[in-house]
Amino acid sequence: MQFELRTQVVEPRRKTFSNLVRRYGDRPASRYEEGSVDIQATENFHYRPLWAPDKELYDPTYTAFRLTDPYSFMDPRQLYYAPYVQSRAASGEAFAKSLEYVDTRQLLLKLPEGWQAIVADLLLPLRHYEAGAELISIEGSRFAYGTTIDQACTYAAFDRIGNAQNISRVGIAFNDGHAHALAEAKEKWLGDPALQGLRRLIEELLIERDYAKELVALDLCDRLLYSVMFTHLDEAALLSGAGAYSLVAQHFSTWFLDQRRWIDQLIKTWFADPEYSEVNKAAFNDVLARRWNQIVEAVSDVAAALDARVDTGAAAAAQAATSAVAAQLSELGLTVPGGK
Repeated sequence: MQFELRTQVVEPRRKTFSNLVRRYGDRPASRYEEGSVDIQATENFHYRPLWAPDKELYDPTYTAFRLTDPYSFMDPRQLYYAPYVQSRAASGEAFAKSLEYVDTRQLLLKLPEGWQAIVADLLLPLRHYEAGAELISIEGSRFAYGTTIDQACTYAAFDRIGNAQNISRVGIAFNDGHAHALAEAKEKWLGDPALQGLRRLIEELLIERDYAKELVALDLCDRLLYSVMFTHLDEAALLSGAGAYSLVAQHFSTWFLDQRRWIDQLIKTWFADPEYSEVNKAAFNDVLARRWNQIVEAVSDVAAALDARVDTGAAAAAQAATSAVAAQLSELGLTVPGGK
């Protein structure tokens, strides 16, 4: 008896879930849509938060930034759990290979003296900046209304603690010649005048009661700090015989480009909202009024400290980044204090 194998195509009865059919029509949905859209808990809450009895457990009024439809924001990276884990595993492996190369050849210990001081005094303490940024992102994970925003904040939180751990790994590699590098970095974060502006900003943001204002202020600081500490110093290190720093810095610069994609899209969505665009601009201007000068001063202090160790033009780079970001904000119709 002979058997013939045939391929049979079984048409699914439904193309996707009912909630997505109601929103998009009866069409196949992507994995990102199925795991992200219209799954915010909206009812059947058993109690209100004791610390905020005027609000529900999940409430759109935890922030001054509002969206008529929270799912008008979609992460342009289309990240859900599986692709996020895969992409971060790849980037983690790439960083590990770079660090292994640096560590095996003890390139950090062979850096010029001024660059060793930059690593010890200014790079390693930033693991505490990243740890604080993780907590700020977690606030978004908890209080954001709409799963697309919530999960973008969640992935950002994982990224930020990953950044802190990667900086710590640099410190461990640096420990061969500086036995207490990470402990000393903590003391510098707590006491070095050049870092107190950043530390004050992070600590004040941690007690801000509006998660989106925290994220906006953090992003403004990131734009300036990453531009100086990683993008500018990457190039300066290559020109100064400090290639090991460049190998490390490039990973953080690459990560920040990815981070900017969802933040930029969220801001664009806020400002395009048919009902709340002016409310959202007013909230953003409030952040600028309260935080912009503080952020500029904090990053300027770091840039001055960099130039005190190696004259890389970091202060000029900080001013250029400040002007560039201010121009971008002005194009969005926002008011930048002092016109800086």
